[in-house]
Amino acid sequence: MDSKISSEKPVGVIGAGSFGTAIANILAEKSKVLLYARNEAVVNRIKNEGISSGQKLHKNISGTNELQEIATKCDILFPIVPSSAFRSLIKDLSAYLHPYHLLIHGTKGMDVSTPAEMDNVTKLNRDQVKTMSEIIQDESVVVRVGCLAGPNLARELADLQPAATVVASHFDEVIEAGIRLLRNDRFQVYGSKDLIGVELCGVLKNIIAIASGALSGLGYGENARALLISRGMVEMIYLGRALGGNTEAFIGLAGVGDLVATCSSTLSRNFSVGYRLAQGEKLPQIVESMEETAEGINTIKIAKKLANFYKVRTPILDMLHKVLFEALTVEEALQYLMKYPFNVDIDFL
Repeated sequence: MDSKISSEKPVGVIGAGSFGTAIANILAEKSKVLLYARNEAVVNRIKNEGISSGQKLHKNISGTNELQEIATKCDILFPIVPSSAFRSLIKDLSAYLHPYHLLIHGTKGMDVSTPAEMDNVTKLNRDQVKTMSEIIQDESVVVRVGCLAGPNLARELADLQPAATVVASHFDEVIEAGIRLLRNDRFQVYGSKDLIGVELCGVLKNIIAIASGALSGLGYGENARALLISRGMVEMIYLGRALGGNTEAFIGLAGVGDLVATCSSTLSRNFSVGYRLAQGEKLPQIVESMEETAEGINTIKIAKKLANFYKVRTPILDMLHKVLFEALTVEEALQYLMKYPFNVDIDFL
């Protein structure tokens, strides 16, 4: 099979949540788009009303709930589903995938292949934890893989506000395809070869976003948020480097850019989790009431075990883990962090 991507075929988006729908609308400005949703009622609304996740759909978008159809009709696919469902999706999709397919995912999470590993151990190493690009390569014959990461709040994209993203891949062809398909007058697209680093940026910033929401929930202002973001970036870099990323990714758009956006916006699901925790709500009730996944909750659980294994100093992560899973109050966590002996500002360059 010729490896060249057909420009006449539609582009596939797998996942009709708020971000998947926003990306589908951006893609539809240049291409026909096939939007997959597992739920037949969601697909019927796409087809009959032209609406998905509360967003009006571009006329170039059609819907399907058949994975075989989207894999057969589309050479380029954008899987954008929660990390908890990502591996099972790729397993189901893999029967219809070929080496000529090109996948650019938009999922900001990590996967532990054996759930028992999460419950029964205090440490996890990098071999036990996969990024979404690694899942694609584990479960399918697809080689040309990339990811989307950056300050891409779905509500602002849907409102046609200016934004930018990073397409990261080991393959120039994947980066070029992402830029060609997504870039427009209000949506800038940058490229990066550090696939793992950019994926880790998108994953780890959600931890700090929960902490930022908690600060706001306690009524604190911009000085406190700036302190959190800068110290949180240091933690992200240390843990990210231990997991295989490069510092450069973290000080770019996918790192500090996404971190600032997610830590400053009530539109961020992870920010909302922290805010509601600080207001006295319990985590199970928060999770139950949310329409879409806040990836940072599971990320904190996994990242804490990784930090334990690699002996990375992560006081913010440690305190958040205690707040979410060990009944520490947000106020107690903040008191601990304010007394933590940070003697050096920047020591990772």
